[in-house]
Amino acid sequence: MTWLVDGMVLALLIPIVVACRTRELWHRLAALASLSTKVALVMLVVAVVRNDPMPALVSVLMLSVGNAGILLIANLLQEREQQDP
Repeated sequence: MTWLVDGMVLALLIPIVVACRTRELWHRLAALASLSTKVALVMLVVAVVRNDPMPALVSVLMLSVGNAGILLIANLLQEREQQDP
């Protein structure tokens, strides 16, 4: 089980590297959305293994609300780019 969580934590480093290397806002937004999804999944796995319902509930809320927030930010940024000539 430890190797699974270790692998998931290593997978968290990939979007961090992408967000640091690129200057484009869309790539950073996609990398941060990926990071938040992976953190929520790590929380969910740990909560299921520990048989603790509260962190599992928080991670499910992070998955649903967090990704919706990213979509709203992306929509606002797209409208802003269309307004600028």
